[in-house]
Amino acid sequence: MLVILRGAGDLATGIIYRLYKSGFKILALETEKPSAIRRTVSFSECIYTSKQMVEDVIAKKVTNLEEIKKCWQNREVPVIIDPRGEYIGILKPKIVIDAIIAKKNYGTNKNMAPITIALGPGFIAGKDVNVVIETMRGHNLGKLIFKGEALANTGEPGKIEGITKERVIYSEVRGVFKAVKKIGDSVKKNDILGFVDDTPVYSKINGLLRGIISDGYFVQNSFKIADIDPRLNQYKNCFTISDKARSLGGAVLEAILSELQKEGGKNGFKYFGEDF
Repeated sequence: MLVILRGAGDLATGIIYRLYKSGFKILALETEKPSAIRRTVSFSECIYTSKQMVEDVIAKKVTNLEEIKKCWQNREVPVIIDPRGEYIGILKPKIVIDAIIAKKNYGTNKNMAPITIALGPGFIAGKDVNVVIETMRGHNLGKLIFKGEALANTGEPGKIEGITKERVIYSEVRGVFKAVKKIGDSVKKNDILGFVDDTPVYSKINGLLRGIISDGYFVQNSFKIADIDPRLNQYKNCFTISDKARSLGGAVLEAILSELQKEGGKNGFKYFGEDF
């Protein structure tokens, strides 16, 4: 059963990983220049490197349908540059998932597939897509919404050891980013993480550099470019799928099975119970 995901950043990668392990055939669509920060755990990184392994799953950059099919034959995840979703019309998947996490809708709609799912704010369940999934950390993370919207974006990062805004670094000027530090490095407050043109980018706290944007990326003012984890003993977390990404992956799997169950009921059979 084919699933096409729009987006292959770190949260989308958690979803892809769970669906892959559950036996779904997957294609991920990305932009020409992905802006993922947690690049070591983002399949979108293969757009720059051609190949990306996250935990034990391999993703490869592809450019055409033949290469997509070859990835499937090799049990790999194909990722193709297709921000408009043209391959949705070409392949006509059973399921389309908007996992861009852009806090707004870039054109995903219910006509794209029999089952459509979107993550986070910017979508109305029952109108834009079949199911919306809550992405805000807290009590309702991963909740399935069948009517209405996810909670609005607060603009404040999730809290780690009491630290929120200080752990996420944003650019103060426009320009081309050049990193000095790499993911997994231990950094201290006021260390230089990199430069936007000639303007230094400083760490605001002590911790582990969990994410940093790709070298050569042209950033706008106030663009997210780095993420620091204050927990110095969590080095392995820089290279594994996060708790939030895994939670959202489980929620997407639940949403798919829930929609299939509804569809099965209409067709006169059940996935669970006597008629299974």
